Amino acid sequence: MTNEVRLAFAHPSERAEATADMPLDRISVRDHVVEVEIGAFQAERGTTQRVSFNIVVEVRPLTGPIEDDVDRILSYDKVTEAIAHELAEERLNLLETLAERIAERILLEPQAVRVFVRIEKLDRGPGALGVEIVRSRAVVHPTLHEDDKPHPRVVYLSNAAMRSENLSGWIDQLASEDVPLIFCVGAPESAAPVTGHSMTQRRIDLLSIEQNAWVLASRDPRCVVVNTRTELDWAMKNGQICVWAPSKIVLDAVDGPSTNPRDTVALALWFATEMEARRLIAIDAPLPHETEIPTRMVPIEARAL
Repeated sequence: MTNEVRLAFAHPSERAEATADMPLDRISVRDHVVEVEIGAFQAERGTTQRVSFNIVVEVRPLTGPIEDDVDRILSYDKVTEAIAHELAEERLNLLETLAERIAERILLEPQAVRVFVRIEKLDRGPGALGVEIVRSRAVVHPTLHEDDKPHPRVVYLSNAAMRSENLSGWIDQLASEDVPLIFCVGAPESAAPVTGHSMTQRRIDLLSIEQNAWVLASRDPRCVVVNTRTELDWAMKNGQICVWAPSKIVLDAVDGPSTNPRDTVALALWFATEMEARRLIAIDAPLPHETEIPTRMVPIEARAL
Protein backbone atom coordinates (compact mmCIF):
# COMPACT_ATOMS: atom_id res chain seq x y z
CA MET A 1 0.00 0.00 0.00
CA THR A 2 1.46 3.36 -1.00
CA ASN A 3 2.07 6.03 1.60
CA GLU A 4 -0.66 8.22 0.03
CA VAL A 5 -3.27 5.47 0.29
CA ARG A 6 -2.21 4.62 3.84
CA LEU A 7 -2.55 8.25 4.88
CA ALA A 8 -5.93 8.53 3.19
CA PHE A 9 -7.30 6.06 5.76
CA ALA A 10 -5.00 6.97 8.63
CA HIS A 11 -6.22 8.68 11.77
CA PRO A 12 -6.42 12.48 11.47
CA SER A 13 -3.44 12.79 13.84
CA GLU A 14 -1.23 10.99 11.30
CA ARG A 15 -2.66 13.11 8.50
CA ALA A 16 -1.86 16.23 10.47
CA GLU A 17 1.72 15.14 11.12
CA ALA A 18 2.33 14.16 7.50
CA THR A 19 1.04 17.46 6.09
CA ALA A 20 2.52 19.85 8.64
CA ASP A 21 4.84 22.53 7.29
CA MET A 22 5.66 24.06 10.67
CA PRO A 23 6.05 22.64 14.19
CA LEU A 24 2.67 22.77 15.90
CA ASP A 25 1.27 21.12 18.98
CA ARG A 26 -1.79 18.92 18.58
CA ILE A 27 -4.72 17.88 20.70
CA SER A 28 -7.08 15.11 19.68
CA VAL A 29 -10.37 13.45 20.46
CA ARG A 30 -10.56 9.86 19.25
CA ASP A 31 -13.58 7.61 18.73
CA HIS A 32 -16.04 9.96 20.43
CA VAL A 33 -19.39 8.25 19.74
CA VAL A 34 -22.73 10.04 20.04
CA GLU A 35 -26.24 8.77 19.29
CA VAL A 36 -27.98 11.42 17.20
CA GLU A 37 -30.73 11.86 14.63
CA ILE A 38 -29.07 12.88 11.37
CA GLY A 39 -29.43 12.07 7.69
CA ALA A 40 -31.21 13.01 4.47
CA PHE A 41 -33.15 9.79 3.98
CA GLN A 42 -36.67 9.30 5.34
CA ALA A 43 -35.52 6.14 7.13
CA GLU A 44 -33.12 8.30 9.18
CA ARG A 45 -35.87 10.56 10.50
CA GLY A 46 -37.39 9.88 13.89
CA THR A 47 -34.57 7.57 14.95
CA THR A 48 -31.05 7.92 16.24
CA GLN A 49 -27.86 6.32 15.00
CA ARG A 50 -24.30 6.11 16.30
CA VAL A 51 -21.94 8.71 14.89
CA SER A 52 -18.20 8.64 15.59
CA PHE A 53 -16.01 11.75 15.79
CA ASN A 54 -12.23 11.84 15.41
CA ILE A 55 -10.83 15.36 15.59
CA VAL A 56 -7.31 16.76 15.71
CA VAL A 57 -6.60 20.41 16.36
CA GLU A 58 -3.21 21.93 15.60
CA VAL A 59 -2.45 24.73 18.03
CA ARG A 60 0.23 27.36 18.39
CA PRO A 61 2.95 26.26 20.84
CA LEU A 62 2.75 28.08 24.13
CA THR A 63 5.39 30.63 25.02
CA GLY A 64 6.62 30.39 28.59
CA PRO A 65 5.76 27.74 31.17
CA ILE A 66 2.29 26.17 31.21
CA GLU A 67 2.33 26.25 35.03
CA ASP A 68 -0.29 23.49 34.98
CA ASP A 69 -2.92 26.15 34.21
CA VAL A 70 -5.86 24.82 32.17
CA ASP A 71 -6.77 28.35 31.05
CA ARG A 72 -3.50 28.59 29.10
CA ILE A 73 -4.24 25.67 26.80
CA LEU A 74 -6.94 24.67 24.33
CA SER A 75 -8.71 21.95 26.25
CA TYR A 76 -10.12 18.91 24.54
CA ASP A 77 -13.33 19.86 26.33
CA LYS A 78 -13.61 22.69 23.80
CA VAL A 79 -13.64 20.06 21.05
CA THR A 80 -16.37 17.94 22.62
CA GLU A 81 -18.34 21.10 23.44
CA ALA A 82 -18.14 22.14 19.77
CA ILE A 83 -19.58 18.75 18.79
CA ALA A 84 -22.36 18.98 21.36
CA HIS A 85 -23.23 22.58 20.46
CA GLU A 86 -23.60 21.89 16.74
CA LEU A 87 -25.60 18.71 17.33
CA ALA A 88 -27.99 20.65 19.56
CA GLU A 89 -28.33 23.61 17.19
CA GLU A 90 -30.58 21.86 14.67
CA ARG A 91 -31.19 18.54 12.97
CA LEU A 92 -28.90 18.20 9.95
CA ASN A 93 -29.08 16.09 6.81
CA LEU A 94 -25.39 16.02 5.87
CA LEU A 95 -22.24 15.00 7.74
CA GLU A 96 -20.43 17.53 5.55
CA THR A 97 -22.49 20.37 7.04
CA LEU A 98 -21.86 19.14 10.57
CA ALA A 99 -18.11 18.82 9.93
CA GLU A 100 -17.91 22.37 8.54
CA ARG A 101 -19.74 23.84 11.51
CA ILE A 102 -17.64 21.96 14.06
CA ALA A 103 -14.44 23.06 12.33
CA GLU A 104 -15.54 26.69 12.25
CA ARG A 105 -16.50 26.66 15.92
CA ILE A 106 -13.17 25.14 16.95
CA LEU A 107 -11.30 27.72 14.86
CA LEU A 108 -12.94 30.46 16.94
CA GLU A 109 -10.50 29.46 19.67
CA PRO A 110 -7.47 31.79 19.51
CA GLN A 111 -4.92 28.97 19.82
CA ALA A 112 -6.35 26.87 16.98
CA VAL A 113 -4.48 26.99 13.65
CA ARG A 114 -5.78 23.99 11.72
CA VAL A 115 -8.38 21.31 12.40
CA PHE A 116 -9.00 17.83 11.00
CA VAL A 117 -12.56 16.56 11.43
CA ARG A 118 -13.59 13.00 10.60
CA ILE A 119 -17.22 11.99 11.18
CA GLU A 120 -18.54 8.49 10.49
CA LYS A 121 -21.94 6.82 10.67
CA LEU A 122 -21.55 3.43 12.31
CA ASP A 123 -25.01 1.93 11.68
CA ARG A 124 -25.71 2.64 8.00
CA GLY A 125 -23.83 -0.24 6.43
CA PRO A 126 -21.36 -3.06 6.99
CA GLY A 127 -18.59 -0.54 7.67
CA ALA A 128 -18.18 3.05 8.78
CA LEU A 129 -19.48 5.63 6.29
CA GLY A 130 -18.17 9.13 6.70
CA VAL A 131 -16.41 12.30 5.67
CA GLU A 132 -13.19 14.03 6.62
CA ILE A 133 -12.34 17.68 6.17
CA VAL A 134 -9.33 19.88 6.90
CA ARG A 135 -9.78 23.58 7.62
CA SER A 136 -7.30 26.23 8.68
CA ARG A 137 -7.65 29.67 10.17
CA ALA A 138 -5.90 31.09 7.09
CA VAL A 139 -8.71 30.12 4.70
CA VAL A 140 -11.80 29.83 6.91
CA HIS A 141 -13.63 32.78 8.38
CA PRO A 142 -15.27 31.36 11.49
CA THR A 143 -18.89 32.21 12.18
CA LEU A 144 -19.78 35.13 14.40
CA HIS A 145 -19.73 34.88 18.17
CA GLU A 146 -23.14 34.57 19.79
CA ASP A 147 -23.13 38.23 20.84
CA ASP A 148 -22.60 39.35 17.22
CA LYS A 149 -25.60 37.52 15.79
CA PRO A 150 -28.35 39.70 14.33
CA HIS A 151 -31.52 39.96 16.39
CA PRO A 152 -34.51 40.44 14.08
CA ARG A 153 -37.91 41.97 14.55
CA VAL A 154 -40.53 39.28 13.91
CA VAL A 155 -43.97 40.44 12.76
CA TYR A 156 -47.02 38.15 12.73
CA LEU A 157 -49.78 39.03 10.27
CA SER A 158 -53.33 37.73 10.46
CA ASN A 159 -55.09 36.96 7.18
CA ALA A 160 -57.02 40.20 7.50
CA ALA A 161 -53.75 42.10 8.04
CA MET A 162 -52.31 40.49 4.89
CA ARG A 163 -55.29 41.84 2.92
CA SER A 164 -55.18 45.28 4.54
CA GLU A 165 -54.58 48.39 2.47
CA ASN A 166 -52.09 49.36 5.19
CA LEU A 167 -49.78 46.41 4.38
CA SER A 168 -47.36 48.31 2.12
CA GLY A 169 -47.21 51.18 4.60
CA TRP A 170 -46.39 48.83 7.47
CA ILE A 171 -43.61 47.24 5.42
CA ASP A 172 -42.30 50.71 4.50
CA GLN A 173 -42.09 51.67 8.18
CA LEU A 174 -40.44 48.44 9.26
CA ALA A 175 -38.00 48.38 6.34
CA SER A 176 -36.85 51.93 7.11
CA GLU A 177 -35.44 50.81 10.46
CA ASP A 178 -31.99 49.26 10.59
CA VAL A 179 -33.25 45.99 12.07
CA PRO A 180 -33.63 42.62 10.26
CA LEU A 181 -37.28 41.90 9.48
CA ILE A 182 -39.02 38.51 9.33
CA PHE A 183 -42.75 38.04 8.76
CA CYS A 184 -44.76 35.10 10.07
CA VAL A 185 -48.25 34.24 8.85
CA GLY A 186 -51.03 31.88 9.81
CA ALA A 187 -52.80 29.23 7.81
CA PRO A 188 -55.20 30.14 4.98
CA GLU A 189 -58.86 30.48 5.82
CA SER A 190 -59.68 27.45 3.67
CA ALA A 191 -59.55 24.22 5.66
CA ALA A 192 -56.53 21.95 5.30
CA PRO A 193 -57.00 18.22 4.69
CA VAL A 194 -57.50 16.13 7.82
CA THR A 195 -55.67 12.79 7.96
CA GLY A 196 -56.31 11.57 11.51
CA HIS A 197 -52.59 10.76 11.74
CA SER A 198 -50.49 13.06 13.94
CA MET A 199 -47.21 13.07 11.97
CA THR A 200 -48.78 13.56 8.55
CA GLN A 201 -51.25 16.12 9.92
CA ARG A 202 -48.35 18.12 11.37
CA ARG A 203 -46.67 18.29 7.97
CA ILE A 204 -49.92 19.25 6.23
CA ASP A 205 -50.57 22.03 8.75
CA LEU A 206 -47.03 23.39 8.34
CA LEU A 207 -47.34 23.28 4.55
CA SER A 208 -50.61 25.20 4.70
CA ILE A 209 -48.78 28.00 6.53
CA GLU A 210 -46.16 27.95 3.78
CA GLN A 211 -48.88 28.37 1.16
CA ASN A 212 -49.94 31.53 2.94
CA ALA A 213 -46.32 32.70 3.08
CA TRP A 214 -46.26 32.61 -0.72
CA VAL A 215 -49.50 34.60 -0.79
CA LEU A 216 -47.84 37.34 1.26
CA ALA A 217 -44.81 37.27 -1.03
CA SER A 218 -47.11 37.80 -4.01
CA ARG A 219 -48.48 40.98 -2.43
CA ASP A 220 -45.15 42.73 -1.97
CA PRO A 221 -42.01 41.88 -4.00
CA ARG A 222 -39.76 42.86 -1.10
CA CYS A 223 -40.95 39.82 0.86
CA VAL A 224 -38.98 36.64 0.11
CA VAL A 225 -40.09 33.22 1.37
CA VAL A 226 -37.26 31.52 3.29
CA ASN A 227 -37.22 28.06 4.88
CA THR A 228 -33.69 27.44 6.22
CA ARG A 229 -31.66 28.93 9.05
CA THR A 230 -28.74 29.51 6.67
CA GLU A 231 -30.91 31.59 4.35
CA LEU A 232 -32.34 33.52 7.29
CA ASP A 233 -28.86 34.30 8.63
CA TRP A 234 -27.75 35.53 5.19
CA ALA A 235 -30.92 37.58 4.73
CA MET A 236 -30.60 39.26 8.12
CA LYS A 237 -27.03 40.27 7.34
CA ASN A 238 -27.91 41.56 3.88
CA GLY A 239 -31.10 43.53 4.46
CA GLN A 240 -33.54 41.10 2.82
CA ILE A 241 -37.11 40.98 4.18
CA CYS A 242 -38.14 37.37 4.83
CA VAL A 243 -41.39 35.47 5.17
CA TRP A 244 -40.84 32.36 7.28
CA ALA A 245 -41.82 29.01 5.76
CA PRO A 246 -41.77 26.84 8.90
CA SER A 247 -41.61 23.18 7.80
CA LYS A 248 -37.87 22.60 7.67
CA ILE A 249 -36.87 24.50 10.80
CA VAL A 250 -39.71 23.03 12.87
CA LEU A 251 -39.18 19.45 11.69
CA ASP A 252 -35.39 19.66 12.02
CA ALA A 253 -35.37 21.30 15.47
CA VAL A 254 -33.73 19.27 18.23
CA ASP A 255 -36.04 20.84 20.80
CA GLY A 256 -39.02 21.69 18.62
CA PRO A 257 -42.20 23.56 19.55
CA SER A 258 -44.64 21.71 21.77
CA THR A 259 -47.52 23.72 20.34
CA ASN A 260 -49.82 22.40 17.62
CA PRO A 261 -48.91 23.98 14.24
CA ARG A 262 -52.53 25.13 13.98
CA ASP A 263 -51.82 27.54 16.84
CA THR A 264 -49.89 29.75 14.46
CA VAL A 265 -49.40 32.66 16.88
CA ALA A 266 -47.77 30.33 19.41
CA LEU A 267 -45.64 28.90 16.59
CA ALA A 268 -44.52 32.42 15.62
CA LEU A 269 -43.66 33.11 19.25
CA TRP A 270 -41.55 29.93 19.42
CA PHE A 271 -39.75 30.97 16.23
CA ALA A 272 -39.13 34.51 17.52
CA THR A 273 -37.70 33.09 20.73
CA GLU A 274 -35.45 30.68 18.79
CA MET A 275 -34.20 33.59 16.67
CA GLU A 276 -33.56 35.68 19.80
CA ALA A 277 -35.73 38.39 18.28
CA ARG A 278 -35.74 41.92 19.65
CA ARG A 279 -39.54 41.89 19.62
CA LEU A 280 -42.55 40.04 18.25
CA ILE A 281 -45.24 42.33 16.85
CA ALA A 282 -48.63 40.73 16.22
CA ILE A 283 -50.96 42.66 13.91
CA ASP A 284 -54.61 41.75 14.46
CA ALA A 285 -53.78 38.74 16.64
CA PRO A 286 -53.73 38.13 20.42
CA LEU A 287 -50.50 37.22 22.22
CA PRO A 288 -49.82 35.44 25.52
CA HIS A 289 -49.23 37.73 28.49
CA GLU A 290 -46.01 36.01 29.62
CA THR A 291 -43.27 35.59 27.02
CA GLU A 292 -39.49 35.27 26.97
CA ILE A 293 -39.11 38.15 24.52
CA PRO A 294 -40.80 41.57 24.30
CA THR A 295 -44.11 41.54 22.41
CA ARG A 296 -46.62 44.09 21.16
CA MET A 297 -50.13 43.74 19.75
CA VAL A 298 -51.22 46.16 17.02
CA PRO A 299 -54.86 46.61 15.90
CA ILE A 300 -55.54 46.21 12.22
CA GLU A 301 -56.73 49.79 11.83
CA ALA A 302 -53.38 51.21 13.02
CA ARG A 303 -51.39 52.95 10.31
CA ALA A 304 -48.27 53.47 12.41
CA LEU A 305 -46.51 50.56 14.08
